[in-house]
Amino acid sequence: MRIESIEVQNFKSLVDFHLELPKFTCLIGLNGSGKSTVLQFIDFLAQQMRGHIDEWLEARGWKAGELKSQLTTRKNIEFDITIATKNPDQPGRWRAIFNPQLLRCTSERIEIGGARLEVADGKLSLERHGESMRFDDGTAKENIPFNYHGSILSQLREQHVGKELQEFRQFVANIHSLDMLSPHFLRQRTRESAGSLGLGGQKLSAFLHELGNVKLRQLLKRLKTAYPQLEGLQAEALRSGWKQLVIAEKYPGAGSGIFPRMKTEARHINDGMLRLIAILAELQSEHPFLLFDEIENGINPELVEFVLDALTSAKQQVVVATHSPMILNYLDDRTAEQGVIYLYKTPGGRTQSIRFFAIPSLKEKLSVMGPGEAFADTNLTELADEIAQATQAGA
Repeated sequence: MRIESIEVQNFKSLVDFHLELPKFTCLIGLNGSGKSTVLQFIDFLAQQMRGHIDEWLEARGWKAGELKSQLTTRKNIEFDITIATKNPDQPGRWRAIFNPQLLRCTSERIEIGGARLEVADGKLSLERHGESMRFDDGTAKENIPFNYHGSILSQLREQHVGKELQEFRQFVANIHSLDMLSPHFLRQRTRESAGSLGLGGQKLSAFLHELGNVKLRQLLKRLKTAYPQLEGLQAEALRSGWKQLVIAEKYPGAGSGIFPRMKTEARHINDGMLRLIAILAELQSEHPFLLFDEIENGINPELVEFVLDALTSAKQQVVVATHSPMILNYLDDRTAEQGVIYLYKTPGGRTQSIRFFAIPSLKEKLSVMGPGEAFADTNLTELADEIAQATQAGA
């Protein structure tokens, strides 16, 4: 599965917002254009299937009322998600209305494979391959007698919902965001990761420990491409279950022919290596969809191409946001044409999206320049009029 497109109403600056998502997406735009908001919204979708919206809000330091847009008088957040499945002729679809006061989807419809789930007027209905599921009272609809956060699917038992809806729930719940990745957090010792690095990467040491030896060796082999002196990478188990990230490096002795081995704990590892370890660790995971904000932060310019190659060739669906034209320099033209999305705000403050190289002037530049050169050669503040003309012409 992968997310094919999203439509959003009333999430922060996302009002009448539509976005197509290929396997690799790179969000660009001026400061304040909504790049981080898009990442936050996709993470918000994951929380619907985890069912702990209150904990997610607390982790981000937000209040529920801050989710909805200040640009409209609407009280609820609406979204419509299209899902690509194994059957290209039968995409999945998830439509819902989320109430920030109740922290749940009060109206919801999920159609995936031959299964359908619907919540309306306080009742739940389920259908599998054209047959409505009957509940204890013999009806095709059941009153919802319990409170929940996010999607009702987060609370239903696997045998209740069937294979298709269960797989959909796992896919969405396993979307992972590292939009707040911080070296300060990455250096921390942790006990358990529960399969997540955490928003800021604070669970990195436990996450690596839980990856297992085979994946750790694969991760080390990949890291050595960027850091040839790297000899070892492990998450040491300390007392009381704490885990600590440690690396080992080899450097030639000064004319002695000896290769001393230097061991370094996470608190002394440089920021760039920590971020790179976190990114590559996520690529070793089974998470199907990964989000990264300002992917170039802390990464040495010589390693940016290495990072981009890893992300564009990943088995996962990936969305990154960047301010740097350098990122685009390492994308081939086809990936850039499909995956580079320009975000901008209308005069009314609403975030909108357009494929960057679908803008006529940028399409022309791409025929004679690299993607990064075309980006650097463009005055983003002057694109609004051209986008408006291109949109009208497309309509």
